[in-house]
Amino acid sequence: MDSKQEKDMRQPDLIIPYQEPVAKGDNVEFQSTLSSTLPMAAIFMRNKYIGWAAVVFSLQSWLGESEETKKSNSTPGYFNVGMSLMSLAVTYLPLFLPQAGGPKGSATGAPPPAPA
Repeated sequence: MDSKQEKDMRQPDLIIPYQEPVAKGDNVEFQSTLSSTLPMAAIFMRNKYIGWAAVVFSLQSWLGESEETKKSNSTPGYFNVGMSLMSLAVTYLPLFLPQAGGPKGSATGAPPPAPA
């Protein structure tokens, strides 16, 4: 028997059409929460790496916003981007505005001599 003459064994009544899965909102909510809390963590801890991570996460959440997300969120995506850029500026602020007192003694050094 020739391969071209083989009978097609597929049955049209058993074909199931493709249905797109329903998107879950949990992932978007977590990303939104992360993009709004990371800038605060960067400001409080003065950590540059957390500041850069805040910028990346906020840009991702802003660019990934859908129409439903825009309606449900109270703060717009560009606000989170601005907040993360401000946190990054705060973490780099000591480079441009050093403290006036200069370096102080360490806590592990010898204590000063007692007055007589």
